[in-house]
Order: sequence, then C-alpha cells, then structure tokens
Amino acid sequence: MNDISRPPFQVRQVPPPTEEDPLFVHAISRGFQVLSAFHGAIKPLTLNDIATRSGLGKSAVQRVVHTLRQQGYLERDADDRGYVPGLRVLDHTLDYLRLNADISRILPILMELRRETGERVDFSLRDDLRLVYALRLQSKREFYFSALIGNSIPLYCTAGGRAVLSRLPDAEVRDVLERSTLARYSLRTISEPNEILGKVAEARASGFALAVEEVVQGEIALGVAITGPAGSPIGAIHIAGSLSEWDAESFSSKFAPLAMAAAGSLNAR
Repeated sequence: MNDISRPPFQVRQVPPPTEEDPLFVHAISRGFQVLSAFHGAIKPLTLNDIATRSGLGKSAVQRVVHTLRQQGYLERDADDRGYVPGLRVLDHTLDYLRLNADISRILPILMELRRETGERVDFSLRDDLRLVYALRLQSKREFYFSALIGNSIPLYCTAGGRAVLSRLPDAEVRDVLERSTLARYSLRTISEPNEILGKVAEARASGFALAVEEVVQGEIALGVAITGPAGSPIGAIHIAGSLSEWDAESFSSKFAPLAMAAAGSLNAR
C-alpha cells in the first residue's frame, strides 16, 4: 500500500476580516497568516516563500517571523535552509485534544474498536469542506501521512466525508460539492457530482460509506458519521485496511456493523 507524498487537501487559509471590526487585532491576524503559510509546504520556507504564500509584504513577514521565532513558534531548520514550525505549536495541539469534549468521549470507544478490528481506526472532525484527523490508532502497516494527526481529507471522495454528507440535507450536500475543488487524487477518485450524490445516497441508505483507493493506493476505507447534540454531523469514524487482504464486500460485512455500533453508542450520548 503506497502512501501519498503530501496531504491531499490543504488547510483553509486564514480569512481576512469581512468588514472593519474595532475588536479585530490585525497584528495577531498577520501572525496566523505567517503560520498558515506552512500549510502543505514540503520544505522549509524562506522569508520570500512566506511572503508569497501569506500575501504579506516582506518587511512585515520579517518582523512577524522574528517575533514568532523569539516565542518558539518558528525555528530555523537543521540545515539552515529556511524556517519551520517550532515545537511550541504542539502545545496548542495538546490543549485542543485535552479540552475537546468530543475527543474525550470518543477515545475509549475508538480504542475498543481498534482492538476488535485489528485495522487502523481514526476519528475526524468536520471543518466545512474537509475532515481533519483528530485521533489515529494505527494497524500493523502504516505510512507517514496516515499516522499524522491534523492531516485533512476532502468530504466528497472519502468514506468518512461521504458518511458526513449523508447526514446533511440534499441542498447542503450540493452546496458542499459546488464549493469543493472535486480534484482527483487517484485514478479511482470519484469526482463527478452526480456519481458523488449517488454514493452519498448509498451511505444514507446503508448507514456507512465505502471508498476504495480514492485517495491512497491500495487502501479501502469505511466511514460512519458521528453527530452532535443537535443531530448534525460533527465528524466520522474511519476504519482503513489493505486491498491485499480485503475486498469491498468482505471488508464491509466484517467492519460496518462494528463501526455503526460504535457510532451508535456515541450518538446516543
């Protein structure tokens, strides 16, 4: 099973204020614009790289980078080729995971699901057009990006994403598709809107979604939506396996009942 060379879907960029807001602190916004320049980067960034990717002027970037470096949020890479995020960024990841109520209630059930399946089990949270992996419990065969918390995937061509879409009204599903890139990440990625709507309808009827090699070569994945108190989907549970060991029918029959039971117990809470 071959992994991808970088995350297939980029993190949303920091939006500018839509109108003049007396409480909006532009200096802080510029700091996050600089940090966001590293989304999807595959090498350390120079000041020119950061200016280009952030849309800020080089003098502003220089001041912000200096400040963030002094505070430990940026550092020079080991070969001194440019800047990379600093260790202190991970402090905020830990804070998010510790204080997020959804993650604290899901982790024990996810651990049990991992024990029952023996395959990789993930939990992702919805962020508009994408899912962001918040918990990843590994199997015996893993690759770099499949192990990273914070990696993100699009809704329209992934098992968890289509499971989430299946819990939305049709009008909202169409809105998501209209605003998505509908890019193809593999030869088997389904990117035609009517086909995606068909897959969403299948997931709505069966209670789970299935994706075969749509993002990662050799991988089959099953997704079930997790809902919040109001009944709207907040994310998904994923189970991922290898096509060298499973076909779609056997994978679904084996793991769909387990995933739906786990999601059902969570949704009932």
